[in-house]
Amino acid sequence: MARYTGPVCRLCRREGTKLFLKGTKCLSDKCPIEKRNFAPGQHGQSRKAKIVGYGLQLREKQKAKRIYFTLESQFRAYYEKASKHTGVTGEFLIQQLERRLDNVAFRLGFAISRRQARQIVRHGHVEVNGRKVNIPSFQVGVGDTIAIRENAKKLVVVEAARDYAAQNHTPTWLQIDFENLTGKVVSLPKREEVSLPVNEQLIVELYSK
Repeated sequence: MARYTGPVCRLCRREGTKLFLKGTKCLSDKCPIEKRNFAPGQHGQSRKAKIVGYGLQLREKQKAKRIYFTLESQFRAYYEKASKHTGVTGEFLIQQLERRLDNVAFRLGFAISRRQARQIVRHGHVEVNGRKVNIPSFQVGVGDTIAIRENAKKLVVVEAARDYAAQNHTPTWLQIDFENLTGKVVSLPKREEVSLPVNEQLIVELYSK
């Protein structure tokens, strides 16, 4: 399946909740879900069947996939690895998703959304431990230093994101230097430290059938 490139606000409306895919727009009255809180399409308003069982599990998986912009094959691989890990499968699944380089760039305030962060990484504007990395799915580890490359620090989108992030909550598992646009992973993210509108246990139940 190809990566979705259409309007992301439709995805929020399909899931019936804000997935925060458009950065600051999601916090304003311009957010489409505020005005049209029903599924997209000509039958969106008329079809409001209660979702239970498999349907509920599927929707949770779709929400997580859309929040982190992963393909089905990638998401399945994250689950397979999590299922072999000692501990709570759902928590390790979320931990892997949070440790994606594009997500870390977003959490550090280098971009106002994960989609924008993905683009910044793809364009080679981010480095890990002093080396350019342009793979959004790259997994960072404890002790890694992530930074915006010197020639990209004056980009308008980066400066705007920094100003916005400086006024918001900083994840406790990351250490951020807003002035120099650098950050460091000081610990692995715990589930209670990750604000995410997803019930990962339902995802585990879906895949474990």
